[in-house]
Amino acid sequence: MELRQLHYFVKVAKKQHVTQASEELHVAQSAVSRQIRQLEQELGVTLFVQKGRNLQITPVGKLFLSRIEEILNELDRAVVEVKEFLDPTRGEIRIGFPHSLGIALLPTVIAKFRQHYPDVKFKLRQGTFFSLIRDVIEGEIDLSFISPFPESHNYVSGEILLTEELFGILPDTHPLAGEATIRLDQLKDEPFVMFSDAYSLRTIVLQACKKAGFVPQIGFEGEETDTIRGLVAAGLGVSLMPEMALMETSKLQPARVRVIEPTVTRTIGLIRRKSEKLSPVVQAFREFLLDYFGHDRNQ
Repeated sequence: MELRQLHYFVKVAKKQHVTQASEELHVAQSAVSRQIRQLEQELGVTLFVQKGRNLQITPVGKLFLSRIEEILNELDRAVVEVKEFLDPTRGEIRIGFPHSLGIALLPTVIAKFRQHYPDVKFKLRQGTFFSLIRDVIEGEIDLSFISPFPESHNYVSGEILLTEELFGILPDTHPLAGEATIRLDQLKDEPFVMFSDAYSLRTIVLQACKKAGFVPQIGFEGEETDTIRGLVAAGLGVSLMPEMALMETSKLQPARVRVIEPTVTRTIGLIRRKSEKLSPVVQAFREFLLDYFGHDRNQ
Protein backbone atom coordinates (compact mmCIF):
# COMPACT_ATOMS: atom_id res chain seq x y z
CA MET A 1 0.00 0.00 0.00
CA GLU A 2 1.46 3.31 -1.11
CA LEU A 3 0.82 6.80 0.19
CA ARG A 4 -0.06 7.90 -3.34
CA GLN A 5 -2.84 5.32 -3.50
CA LEU A 6 -4.34 6.66 -0.28
CA HIS A 7 -4.33 10.25 -1.54
CA TYR A 8 -5.99 9.12 -4.79
CA PHE A 9 -8.58 7.12 -2.86
CA VAL A 10 -9.53 10.09 -0.64
CA LYS A 11 -9.81 12.43 -3.60
CA VAL A 12 -12.07 10.01 -5.56
CA ALA A 13 -14.20 9.44 -2.45
CA LYS A 14 -14.70 13.20 -2.07
CA LYS A 15 -15.42 13.85 -5.76
CA GLN A 16 -17.28 10.59 -6.45
CA HIS A 17 -15.87 10.86 -9.93
CA VAL A 18 -12.55 9.62 -11.30
CA THR A 19 -12.27 12.31 -14.00
CA GLN A 20 -12.80 15.19 -11.58
CA ALA A 21 -10.41 13.62 -9.09
CA SER A 22 -7.71 13.16 -11.73
CA GLU A 23 -8.07 16.78 -12.86
CA GLU A 24 -7.51 18.08 -9.32
CA LEU A 25 -4.64 15.66 -8.80
CA HIS A 26 -3.09 16.68 -12.15
CA VAL A 27 -2.60 13.04 -13.19
CA ALA A 28 -4.11 10.88 -15.93
CA GLN A 29 -7.53 9.37 -15.31
CA SER A 30 -6.18 5.91 -16.15
CA ALA A 31 -3.48 6.29 -13.46
CA VAL A 32 -6.07 7.11 -10.81
CA SER A 33 -8.29 4.19 -11.84
CA ARG A 34 -5.31 1.81 -11.80
CA GLN A 35 -4.23 2.88 -8.31
CA ILE A 36 -7.77 2.45 -6.96
CA ARG A 37 -7.99 -1.09 -8.45
CA GLN A 38 -4.63 -2.01 -6.96
CA LEU A 39 -5.74 -0.72 -3.56
CA GLU A 40 -8.97 -2.77 -3.75
CA GLN A 41 -6.99 -5.88 -4.70
CA GLU A 42 -4.59 -5.40 -1.81
CA LEU A 43 -7.42 -4.89 0.68
CA GLY A 44 -9.61 -7.61 -0.84
CA VAL A 45 -12.69 -5.39 -0.80
CA THR A 46 -14.70 -3.18 -3.16
CA LEU A 47 -14.31 0.47 -2.25
CA PHE A 48 -16.54 2.00 -4.97
CA VAL A 49 -19.48 0.93 -7.11
CA GLN A 50 -20.63 2.60 -10.29
CA LYS A 51 -23.80 4.69 -10.01
CA GLY A 52 -24.62 6.31 -13.30
CA ARG A 53 -21.68 8.49 -14.30
CA ASN A 54 -20.48 8.75 -10.72
CA LEU A 55 -18.87 6.42 -8.23
CA GLN A 56 -20.55 5.63 -4.91
CA ILE A 57 -18.39 4.65 -1.97
CA THR A 58 -19.31 1.34 -0.33
CA PRO A 59 -19.93 0.90 3.43
CA VAL A 60 -16.49 -0.66 3.89
CA GLY A 61 -15.07 2.16 1.78
CA LYS A 62 -16.61 4.71 4.18
CA LEU A 63 -15.03 2.89 7.13
CA PHE A 64 -11.66 2.86 5.37
CA LEU A 65 -12.02 6.54 4.41
CA SER A 66 -12.62 7.68 7.99
CA ARG A 67 -9.43 5.96 9.19
CA ILE A 68 -7.29 7.06 6.23
CA GLU A 69 -8.32 10.71 6.67
CA GLU A 70 -7.18 10.56 10.30
CA ILE A 71 -3.85 9.04 9.26
CA LEU A 72 -3.23 11.58 6.48
CA ASN A 73 -4.12 14.48 8.79
CA GLU A 74 -1.64 13.18 11.37
CA LEU A 75 0.95 12.81 8.64
CA ASP A 76 0.39 16.41 7.51
CA ARG A 77 0.79 17.61 11.09
CA ALA A 78 3.98 15.60 11.44
CA VAL A 79 5.43 17.18 8.29
CA VAL A 80 4.59 20.66 9.65
CA GLU A 81 6.23 19.83 12.98
CA VAL A 82 9.39 18.59 11.27
CA LYS A 83 9.60 21.76 9.18
CA GLU A 84 9.12 23.88 12.31
CA PHE A 85 11.78 21.82 14.08
CA LEU A 86 14.27 22.60 11.33
CA ASP A 87 13.33 26.28 11.02
CA PRO A 88 15.11 28.50 13.58
CA THR A 89 12.40 31.15 13.20
CA ARG A 90 9.63 28.76 14.26
CA GLY A 91 9.27 25.54 16.23
CA GLU A 92 9.16 24.85 19.95
CA ILE A 93 11.73 25.20 22.71
CA ARG A 94 11.31 23.10 25.86
CA ILE A 95 13.15 24.77 28.72
CA GLY A 96 13.44 24.08 32.42
CA PHE A 97 14.11 26.52 35.23
CA PRO A 98 14.29 26.73 39.03
CA HIS A 99 11.55 28.73 40.74
CA SER A 100 13.83 31.61 41.72
CA LEU A 101 14.54 32.37 38.04
CA GLY A 102 10.89 32.37 37.03
CA ILE A 103 10.19 35.73 38.67
CA ALA A 104 12.22 38.01 36.42
CA LEU A 105 15.05 36.38 34.45
CA LEU A 106 13.09 33.81 32.45
CA PRO A 107 10.24 36.13 31.37
CA THR A 108 12.78 38.81 30.42
CA VAL A 109 14.97 36.65 28.17
CA ILE A 110 12.00 34.97 26.49
CA ALA A 111 10.38 38.33 25.74
CA LYS A 112 13.61 39.69 24.24
CA PHE A 113 14.17 36.52 22.17
CA ARG A 114 10.64 36.67 20.76
CA GLN A 115 11.26 40.19 19.53
CA HIS A 116 13.47 38.49 16.92
CA TYR A 117 11.59 35.16 16.67
CA PRO A 118 7.89 35.94 17.30
CA ASP A 119 6.62 32.59 16.01
CA VAL A 120 8.69 30.40 18.33
CA LYS A 121 6.70 28.55 21.00
CA PHE A 122 8.01 27.79 24.50
CA LYS A 123 7.12 24.88 26.76
CA LEU A 124 8.26 25.65 30.32
CA ARG A 125 8.98 23.22 33.14
CA GLN A 126 9.82 24.32 36.68
CA GLY A 127 11.87 21.99 38.84
CA THR A 128 14.53 21.44 41.45
CA PHE A 129 18.25 21.01 40.81
CA PHE A 130 18.13 17.22 40.45
CA SER A 131 14.78 17.04 38.64
CA LEU A 132 15.96 19.52 36.00
CA ILE A 133 19.13 17.53 35.34
CA ARG A 134 17.04 14.36 35.09
CA ASP A 135 14.58 15.97 32.65
CA VAL A 136 17.45 17.12 30.41
CA ILE A 137 19.06 13.66 30.43
CA GLU A 138 15.76 11.91 29.66
CA GLY A 139 14.96 14.31 26.81
CA GLU A 140 11.90 15.84 28.48
CA ILE A 141 13.39 19.31 27.96
CA ASP A 142 15.97 20.67 25.51
CA LEU A 143 17.75 23.17 27.76
CA SER A 144 17.57 24.16 31.39
CA PHE A 145 18.64 27.05 33.53
CA ILE A 146 20.18 25.61 36.67
CA SER A 147 21.76 26.77 39.91
CA PRO A 148 24.36 26.01 41.02
CA PHE A 149 25.98 25.07 37.73
CA PRO A 150 27.21 21.45 37.77
CA GLU A 151 30.89 21.86 36.94
CA SER A 152 31.36 18.20 35.99
CA HIS A 153 28.68 15.74 34.92
CA ASN A 154 28.69 12.56 32.84
CA TYR A 155 25.52 13.30 30.89
CA VAL A 156 25.01 17.08 30.72
CA SER A 157 27.21 19.98 29.68
CA GLY A 158 26.79 23.72 29.40
CA GLU A 159 28.00 27.13 30.42
CA ILE A 160 27.88 29.39 33.47
CA LEU A 161 25.81 32.44 32.49
CA LEU A 162 26.29 34.59 35.57
CA THR A 163 27.18 34.62 39.26
CA GLU A 164 24.59 36.12 41.59
CA GLU A 165 24.98 37.45 45.13
CA LEU A 166 22.77 36.26 47.99
CA PHE A 167 21.59 38.87 50.50
CA GLY A 168 20.55 38.51 54.09
CA ILE A 169 16.84 39.11 54.60
CA LEU A 170 15.56 40.16 58.02
CA PRO A 171 12.30 41.38 59.57
CA ASP A 172 12.23 45.15 59.21
CA THR A 173 12.12 45.39 63.05
CA HIS A 174 15.37 43.43 63.44
CA PRO A 175 18.22 45.39 65.08
CA LEU A 176 20.46 44.75 62.06
CA ALA A 177 17.84 45.67 59.46
CA GLY A 178 19.23 49.16 58.93
CA GLU A 179 22.85 48.11 58.47
CA ALA A 180 24.53 48.42 55.07
CA THR A 181 26.50 45.18 55.60
CA ILE A 182 26.62 42.44 58.20
CA ARG A 183 28.84 39.46 58.92
CA LEU A 184 27.01 36.17 58.53
CA ASP A 185 28.00 35.04 62.04
CA GLN A 186 25.93 37.93 63.44
CA LEU A 187 22.89 35.79 62.58
CA LYS A 188 24.12 32.62 64.29
CA ASP A 189 21.61 32.88 67.17
CA GLU A 190 18.64 33.61 64.89
CA PRO A 191 16.13 31.02 63.63
CA PHE A 192 16.56 30.52 59.88
CA VAL A 193 13.77 30.13 57.35
CA MET A 194 15.20 27.61 54.88
CA PHE A 195 14.33 26.01 51.59
CA SER A 196 13.51 22.30 51.81
CA ASP A 197 16.07 19.57 51.13
CA ALA A 198 15.22 19.35 47.41
CA TYR A 199 16.42 22.90 46.71
CA SER A 200 20.05 23.77 46.01
CA LEU A 201 19.69 27.15 47.78
CA ARG A 202 19.46 25.26 51.07
CA THR A 203 22.86 23.68 50.46
CA ILE A 204 24.38 27.05 49.56
CA VAL A 205 23.08 28.64 52.77
CA LEU A 206 24.23 25.72 54.94
CA GLN A 207 27.71 25.81 53.42
CA ALA A 208 27.95 29.57 53.95
CA CYS A 209 26.94 29.23 57.60
CA LYS A 210 29.50 26.45 58.08
CA LYS A 211 32.17 28.70 56.57
CA ALA A 212 31.10 31.42 59.04
CA GLY A 213 31.59 28.98 61.91
CA PHE A 214 28.09 27.93 62.93
CA VAL A 215 25.21 25.57 62.16
CA PRO A 216 21.95 27.48 61.64
CA GLN A 217 18.89 26.83 63.76
CA ILE A 218 16.12 25.98 61.30
CA GLY A 219 12.80 27.40 62.44
CA PHE A 220 10.73 27.01 59.25
CA GLU A 221 11.10 25.38 55.83
CA GLY A 222 9.45 26.24 52.53
CA GLU A 223 9.60 25.57 48.79
CA GLU A 224 8.77 28.96 47.26
CA THR A 225 10.74 32.19 47.42
CA ASP A 226 7.50 34.06 48.19
CA THR A 227 6.91 31.83 51.20
CA ILE A 228 10.44 32.26 52.55
CA ARG A 229 10.30 36.02 52.07
CA GLY A 230 6.86 36.29 53.67
CA LEU A 231 7.82 34.25 56.75
CA VAL A 232 10.89 36.42 57.29
CA ALA A 233 8.90 39.63 56.82
CA ALA A 234 6.39 38.36 59.39
CA GLY A 235 9.18 38.12 61.97
CA LEU A 236 9.55 34.34 62.06
CA GLY A 237 13.26 34.21 61.28
CA VAL A 238 16.03 35.28 58.92
CA SER A 239 17.32 33.86 55.66
CA LEU A 240 19.58 34.33 52.65
CA MET A 241 17.97 34.98 49.29
CA PRO A 242 19.28 35.51 45.72
CA GLU A 243 19.04 39.08 44.49
CA MET A 244 16.71 38.08 41.62
CA ALA A 245 14.25 36.53 44.06
CA LEU A 246 14.01 39.85 45.90
CA MET A 247 13.03 41.93 42.87
CA GLU A 248 9.32 41.33 43.30
CA THR A 249 7.61 43.42 45.96
CA SER A 250 4.68 42.44 48.16
CA LYS A 251 2.86 43.68 51.25
CA LEU A 252 5.11 41.58 53.47
CA GLN A 253 8.57 42.76 52.47
CA PRO A 254 11.67 41.93 54.55
CA ALA A 255 14.68 44.18 54.99
CA ARG A 256 17.64 43.37 52.75
CA VAL A 257 21.27 43.66 53.84
CA ARG A 258 24.53 42.74 52.12
CA VAL A 259 26.37 39.83 53.73
CA ILE A 260 30.17 39.85 54.11
CA GLU A 261 32.55 37.43 55.77
CA PRO A 262 31.74 35.41 53.78
CA THR A 263 30.22 36.87 50.63
CA VAL A 264 27.60 34.34 49.50
CA THR A 265 27.03 33.73 45.79
CA ARG A 266 25.52 31.16 43.46
CA THR A 267 26.28 30.30 39.85
CA ILE A 268 23.49 30.20 37.27
CA GLY A 269 24.12 28.12 34.18
CA LEU A 270 22.51 26.66 31.09
CA ILE A 271 22.70 22.89 30.53
CA ARG A 272 21.88 20.50 27.68
CA ARG A 273 22.44 16.81 26.96
CA LYS A 274 26.11 16.15 26.44
CA SER A 275 27.27 15.60 22.84
CA GLU A 276 23.75 16.00 21.39
CA LYS A 277 23.13 18.23 18.39
CA LEU A 278 20.42 20.76 19.16
CA SER A 279 17.65 21.61 16.71
CA PRO A 280 18.17 24.90 14.86
CA VAL A 281 15.56 26.77 16.92
CA VAL A 282 16.96 25.54 20.24
CA GLN A 283 20.50 26.34 19.13
CA ALA A 284 19.35 29.83 18.16
CA PHE A 285 17.95 30.37 21.66
CA ARG A 286 21.12 29.00 23.27
CA GLU A 287 23.29 31.37 21.22
CA PHE A 288 20.97 34.26 22.09
CA LEU A 289 21.39 33.49 25.81
CA LEU A 290 25.18 33.29 25.53
CA ASP A 291 25.24 36.67 23.80
CA TYR A 292 22.73 38.16 26.24
CA PHE A 293 24.87 37.24 29.24
CA GLY A 294 28.10 38.24 27.50
CA HIS A 295 29.50 34.73 27.45
CA ASP A 296 32.73 34.11 25.51
CA ARG A 297 31.96 31.02 23.44
CA ASN A 298 35.63 30.52 22.67
CA GLN A 299 36.68 30.01 26.24
